[in-house]
Amino acid sequence: MITTDQVLVGRDALLAAADHHPYARHALWRDHEPRGWRRDGAVGWLLPPEQGPAGGALGPAGPALDVFAGLVADGTLHAGQWLHLPRTTREEVAERFTVARLDEWDFLWTTVAPPSQDGEERVVRLTEADHPALDALVERSFPTTTSRPGDPRIVDWYGIRDGDRLVACGADRSRGDVGFLAGLTVAPGQRGRGLGAALTAGMTRALLGRYDHVALGVYTDNVGAIRLYRRLGFTGTEPRSSVHLA
Repeated sequence: MITTDQVLVGRDALLAAADHHPYARHALWRDHEPRGWRRDGAVGWLLPPEQGPAGGALGPAGPALDVFAGLVADGTLHAGQWLHLPRTTREEVAERFTVARLDEWDFLWTTVAPPSQDGEERVVRLTEADHPALDALVERSFPTTTSRPGDPRIVDWYGIRDGDRLVACGADRSRGDVGFLAGLTVAPGQRGRGLGAALTAGMTRALLGRYDHVALGVYTDNVGAIRLYRRLGFTGTEPRSSVHLA
């Protein structure tokens, strides 16, 4: 049996319990009514399959892991699913359930427009006609990304062209109350020319026209990208661990 301090039903209840944290505002989609709980300072939730991760949490990692361990034990969660949790360690997870992989990343956000970047005016919104070029660029420059043309989580694609060639792209995956950038990449032969900064700044500026926060996720070992995002104003930070169940 899972012991919780409070069962939470619906997006509004979860957002209130999480003090409307930017990560919760991003993770809890506007058109979904998730169920969740609060336990010992942690707030957690389960998500529908089409959203990707099976669940997530904010607050202390230990209480969140305890509840998710119970959900693994009773069969609610199973191998192949993954969770976005507060920063934890493989050892802390292994004490409770079996994990296939653990990734460490940071959820970064900004509320202010970035400094203007050279080449930012080249950032354009792409269309479905650009999907073949997007597929080719993503496969060549960022094959591990989960953001690809046709993904229903994606609202729009943005990119930079060099002549008729697409040389940089990024996805707008804003489904909650926070603008969210994903799958940002630059063609290998075009790196080091400021295109990543121009793309990120242009997309951030566009999304700040619709949202009061814009966010993105970055692996903790991608030091260069983190330095760039900090320079562009992404100073809010929520350390995360993605736990893939075995």
